[in-house]
Amino acid sequence: MSPEHTQNPVFETIARGKLLLTGEYFVLDGAQALAMPVRFGQSLRVAPGEESGSLSWTSLNDDGSNWFQARFELPGLEVHKCSDAKTAETLRAILLACRRQNPNFSGKQQGLDILTRNDFPREWGLGTSSTLIAALAKWANVDPYRVLFDTMGGSGYDIACAYAKGPLLYRLRNQVPEVQDVSFRPPFLDSLYFVYLGKKQDSREGIRRYREQAGSDKGMSKRITELSTRFLGSATLPELEAVIREHEEIVSDALGLPRAKELYFSDFQGEIKSLGAWGGDFVLATSAAGEAAVKAYFSKKGMAVVFNWSQMVSA
Repeated sequence: MSPEHTQNPVFETIARGKLLLTGEYFVLDGAQALAMPVRFGQSLRVAPGEESGSLSWTSLNDDGSNWFQARFELPGLEVHKCSDAKTAETLRAILLACRRQNPNFSGKQQGLDILTRNDFPREWGLGTSSTLIAALAKWANVDPYRVLFDTMGGSGYDIACAYAKGPLLYRLRNQVPEVQDVSFRPPFLDSLYFVYLGKKQDSREGIRRYREQAGSDKGMSKRITELSTRFLGSATLPELEAVIREHEEIVSDALGLPRAKELYFSDFQGEIKSLGAWGGDFVLATSAAGEAAVKAYFSKKGMAVVFNWSQMVSA
């Protein structure tokens, strides 16, 4: 680690990643979605910089390797040098969005040194961007939802998860986020697993397809809201699996895409639910067969990243 990263920090935080259990896509149109923070996240560390008038940025992968570096000139945050121009411009847009809410944010001339680190592989899709926005907004003492809507876009459920203590219901009512903390501790939690498909998906492409295929069907959004409530209130595994099948059929019809179970796991003894962008990242698998059998099944499919509920969920 470079010397400037060893200075005493002026700010430190960790923002948690997320998974969307219900409501994918439809949450954009007011449907109530069930989401949860995960144990994995991204840390942000801010320390005084050695170089006056500049903001030095370093981003590390979960293994400690460097995946992005940049230097911004203060006070205007112009990109002086960077390892990736697109990432630098996106980062600058987020920093400037924070400053629009707080004009004193990151404008000091003495210099700043910023270090971020994911404790999960970025390709997992658990929220590299959302955790960064939430952490930066916390440092800047500004509204993270406004920063998100001004830059990356999306529903904001991932922002809600960044500092949540447990599962939550999330919805946009007249484009204003509403968050309700909930408890989800059914007796069958040890029958729920999270499986990484290894097929990274572009969330924006998924949203584009949803807009083209489904538009903003209020009837579907109402059904998804009802299913979120039923998912949360499921008392038995078969009851939850019935909710999953109905939810998957609705989204499948809306997108014009087959279910993940149909595509990859038609012989799986249980249910499979896509989480977030369809076709990639993680899925939720339900099975009463036991952890060894579930992991053996997915291992034969070439999928070695399988977490049980307690290994994935924060709190």
